[in-house]
Amino acid sequence: MSISAQSKSFKVVNEHEDASRRSALKIGLMSGSGLSLAFMFGPDFLTKAGHAAEEGKFAPNAFLEIGTDGRILIYNHSPEVGQGVITALPMIVAEELDANWGDVDVEQSAISAEIYGRQIAGGSFAVPSSWDQLRQAGAAGRSMLVTAAAEHWGVSADECSTQDSVVTDNTSGRTLSYGELATRAAGVPIPDPKSLTLKAREDYKILGTRVGGVENDKIVSGQPLYGSDIVIPDMVYATYTRCPAFGGRVVSANLDQVRSMDGVLDAFILEGTGNAQEVVPGVAVVANSTWAAMKGQGALDVVWDESKASKDSWSGSVARAKALAGAKGDQVLFDKGDADTVIADAPVKIVDALYTYPFIAHVNMEPQNSTAWHRGDEIEVWAPTQTPQRAVTSVAKVWGLSEDKVNLHQIRGGGGFGRRLYNNFVCEAVAISEKVGAPVKLQWTREDDIRHEFYRPGGFHYMSGAVDENGKLAALRDHFVTFSEDGENAIGLASLTETEFPAPLIDNVKFTQSLLPWSIPSGALRAPRSNVHGFVFQSFLHELAEAAGRDYVEFLLEVAGESRWLDPGNIRTLHTGRTADVIKLAADKAGWGKELPAGHALGLGFYFSHAAHIAEVAEVSMEADNTVRVLRVTVAADVGPIINMSGAENMMEGSVIDGISTMFGQQLTIENGRIQEGNFDQYPLLKMADAPEVDVHFIQSEYRPTGLGEPGLPPLLPAVANAIFAASGQRVRSVPLKLEGFAV
Repeated sequence: MSISAQSKSFKVVNEHEDASRRSALKIGLMSGSGLSLAFMFGPDFLTKAGHAAEEGKFAPNAFLEIGTDGRILIYNHSPEVGQGVITALPMIVAEELDANWGDVDVEQSAISAEIYGRQIAGGSFAVPSSWDQLRQAGAAGRSMLVTAAAEHWGVSADECSTQDSVVTDNTSGRTLSYGELATRAAGVPIPDPKSLTLKAREDYKILGTRVGGVENDKIVSGQPLYGSDIVIPDMVYATYTRCPAFGGRVVSANLDQVRSMDGVLDAFILEGTGNAQEVVPGVAVVANSTWAAMKGQGALDVVWDESKASKDSWSGSVARAKALAGAKGDQVLFDKGDADTVIADAPVKIVDALYTYPFIAHVNMEPQNSTAWHRGDEIEVWAPTQTPQRAVTSVAKVWGLSEDKVNLHQIRGGGGFGRRLYNNFVCEAVAISEKVGAPVKLQWTREDDIRHEFYRPGGFHYMSGAVDENGKLAALRDHFVTFSEDGENAIGLASLTETEFPAPLIDNVKFTQSLLPWSIPSGALRAPRSNVHGFVFQSFLHELAEAAGRDYVEFLLEVAGESRWLDPGNIRTLHTGRTADVIKLAADKAGWGKELPAGHALGLGFYFSHAAHIAEVAEVSMEADNTVRVLRVTVAADVGPIINMSGAENMMEGSVIDGISTMFGQQLTIENGRIQEGNFDQYPLLKMADAPEVDVHFIQSEYRPTGLGEPGLPPLLPAVANAIFAASGQRVRSVPLKLEGFAV
């Protein structure tokens, strides 16, 4: 791989390297004697735990530290990008520890697969993947504290109880705080995981309550938390300009002119690595401030070689997809029963209802950025990434280093939604730092962010279906027209599978697929696949229910059928009883069937994704000029026990707002391999004045907890689309809504 540069000689002489390294983010050190529990995230992680104390401080590979001053330090091991895990995960530890939440401090952990296992913010998997280990981590700490107190008093541990960071001798009433026990507990053997007693739900004091985010005060007071806030001694600032069409390379640029600008220190060309997730060809501008770097970027005049660049066209793809109306799919994905015959012979049927949705961008509030310091055989990175371990692997591979030579500090991200799963912004910063010989903060502009993305793919569905003489769903067929990079396989995060609701629940289903060529990078966006398939399938099922003259709540409950797991023993599969429960709850809380003002209507959407069962009812109003307003959204969710009620409500509300924003205005116009939109004047987000009331209800079932960051989005689009039909009689089969002639 090559990342060669054409550059003038430029070197920052750093006289304070040692000091700056000491002042760089130090994660996980705490002074004072006390108890430190370091847990390996594996089947026997507790038995591999060990105390790591040196000069009165503990090593950063610990989950829990208790100081003699009574402060309890809990490390959050998962990247925080606004989904609230930096509060929720420590709450699990604190609950089983029986801590007073007011005694708890939280810090971001080190990045270490050896200690923490998989560290990633994605798939709504942080809570379910950590649930058992974090509970055991807290329970082990509590057990050791109780043992230490019992030994001190000369009583049995069974005679002691804990509450609010205090151990009590139940016979005498004597008490010792966790701080008073910290040093003594450090010498207690780590308990066998099988010996630990975990709390019952009815004994929870922290979990399920509303706890404010541990960084809220810092956020609202503007304290440095985000990647854009990082400052390293002797740091310089950079921008990076890429070809407008993916796959183009630099021929030449007005480098001397840009170098002569005030504040600009250098400008040079990088050839890239040939991998979109690492470094694509482009031009770096390095300056003494972000503003100067952006001014230099704006003055660039680059000649691009686009002979091998993308020629992708959305309008061309739309035309090709529409030409497939009535055609059979080239590939059969799933075929159960005889959907073709049942649909042909059914008394009530709908054939070839075309549903479409465009490519869209993530547009997290904080554009991509990273700070890097390439020091020969060692690289240090400060990054708001969702996949820190993957970032370390990528950097090590590109620069030919072992991974222990790459030190990544996990920084809070200003939104992720899947964009920060991909670490090209990290690799770019390292590449620029290597050339200038100094720490570099790379800052993307909003235009960079929208036009050089890993986009949620667009798609087309020719839906067909039938209901029988009793109004029961009898058959479903989908000819899915999607995109492919290799001509043989659909882009992975746009694929359609046989588990798509309601395919597993009916006898006659046929999914086929046709592929259109595509080369612009695509990737995961909040609730991948589900965010589009939910719109299509729930809207089309509503069409079939209406054609049969059926109430949609009744229709869906009939499809769900008797209460059961689709795959018994697999908690990440759909449970029809939980499905029915959330549908009934959402309908009840929204007042399903009630009389509404003229022009108002309700619509329902249900979806199962990321192990969560969620139903939503939207109330919309239709104005005479075809303006749509979403007035209220009622959410009913079964995601198992709620960790942080405040955070859970926030994520559901955010999913609703995100879904409406996507539905109302978001669309990328792609022609000749170029993204036309560049900022929010062309790619609008929902305004506060247009936000609906969101009413959230949780069924706190006894099942294991699931994630919440993603599954609240998919039901929103069909709920709104079905409400629009109920209010206007006009079916929504394309988003954004302006494509159907609606004003928003």
